[in-house]
Amino acid sequence: MKIHEFQAKQLFRDAGIAVPRGIIAETPEAASAAFTELGGAFAVVKSQIHAGGRGKGTFQGNPSQHGVELVKSAEAAQKAAAGMLGGKLITIQTGAEGQTVRRVFVEEGCDIARELYLGLVVDRACASPVLMVSTEGGMDIEEVAEKTPELIFKAPFDPDRGLQPYQSRLLAQKLGITGKSVRSADKLFRAVCRLFVDLDCTLAEINPLVVTGDGELMALDGKISFDDNALFRHSNLVELRDTAEEDPSELRAGEAGLSYVQLEGNIGCLVNGAGLAMSTMDLIQLHGGEPANFLDVGGGAQVEQVTEAFRILLGDKNVKAVLVNIFGGIMQCTTIATAILAAYKQVGFNVPLVVRLEGTEVEEGRKILAESDVDILSAEGLTDAAKQVVAAAG
Repeated sequence: MKIHEFQAKQLFRDAGIAVPRGIIAETPEAASAAFTELGGAFAVVKSQIHAGGRGKGTFQGNPSQHGVELVKSAEAAQKAAAGMLGGKLITIQTGAEGQTVRRVFVEEGCDIARELYLGLVVDRACASPVLMVSTEGGMDIEEVAEKTPELIFKAPFDPDRGLQPYQSRLLAQKLGITGKSVRSADKLFRAVCRLFVDLDCTLAEINPLVVTGDGELMALDGKISFDDNALFRHSNLVELRDTAEEDPSELRAGEAGLSYVQLEGNIGCLVNGAGLAMSTMDLIQLHGGEPANFLDVGGGAQVEQVTEAFRILLGDKNVKAVLVNIFGGIMQCTTIATAILAAYKQVGFNVPLVVRLEGTEVEEGRKILAESDVDILSAEGLTDAAKQVVAAAG
C-alpha cells in the first residue's frame, strides 16, 4: 500500500524526523489561504499523487504547468493550484495516461545548503533491511544507480537492533557531512530505520534529504509503501489508503481475494499459484506473446472468484485471448472446469479461451469442458497452451 507525501511526512514527524510545515489543500482558494497561514516569503505547491518525478512532470494539455511549483505570494499559490487540481499529471512513473491530481500540499520554503538522497528497502541478497544514501539528492536515483553506482552507499542492519551509531557516522562521513550536522544525521538515519521496521514498510524514501543552512537534516520529500500482508497490525495505516490512486482492476481483484497486477500485453492469464503464474508469463513471452496481467486465483478459489477473475480479464480492452492454466493440487480440476462454464454463462467469452488442466481429477475436468457447448481450445501441456494462446491473440 502506498500513501501520499503529506501522509508520509506526518509519519516522519511522529517519528522525530524533521520536516517542513505544510498544509493540504483541495481547492485553489484553500492553497491561497495555506500560503498566508504559513507566513513565509515563499512556499512550494506540490501535486499529491502516488508517483515520483512530480517536479519534472507536466500536465496533459498544459505542458508549461509542472507538478511542483515555487510560489512567492498567495495569488501565485492559488494560480499554481488551479493549474494542478483536476488535471492529469504525467511523470516518468505514471505512463502517458497520467494521474489525476485531487489535492495539493502547500509547504513552507526551506533554506537548502545541500541535497542528498536516502532510501530504505529490504535486500533479499543479505536478508535484511538496508539503508541507502547518496550525495546525488534530487536526481532520478535509478539513473544514478545505472550510471554512477559508486555514489550510492549502503548499510544493512538488523531489524531488531536497528541501525547502529557507528553505521550512521560512517554514512555521514561518506556523504561529506561534518560538524554538528553529524549528530542530526545520526538522529534522522536511526529514526527512519526504526520507522521502516516498526511500520512494516517495503519502501521509505526521502529525495531530497536536505542539509539546511543551519546544518540540520530535513526530509524535503517523503515516499512510503507498506507490506499489505502486515496491515492487520496497523489499523491506523489502513485509514491512510487512497483507493482513488489505485488501479480499479487491482482494487476489484483484491476485494475478491485475487492477486492481480495489470500489465501491458494482450494475453490474459488466469492461473493458480504465484510460481506457476510467473512461469506461465515467461513461457508466453518465450513464444512471442505478451501477458496482459498477473492473476493468481489461489489454491481454493470458488466459482464466484473465478467468475470475477474473468470479468476483470475481459474488462481489459487490450486482451485478445485468455489462457487458463491450472494445476489441481488443493483445487480439483473438476471444480475449475465447472467454474469456467459458470463464468461463461454469467460473463460470456468474447475472445479465444485456451485451457490447460493438470492434476487432481484432470480427466474428469477435461471431459466436462469437452462435453460443453463452449468454444474452448484445450491444451495438452504448458508449452502447447502458450503456443495456442499466442497464435489466438496474434
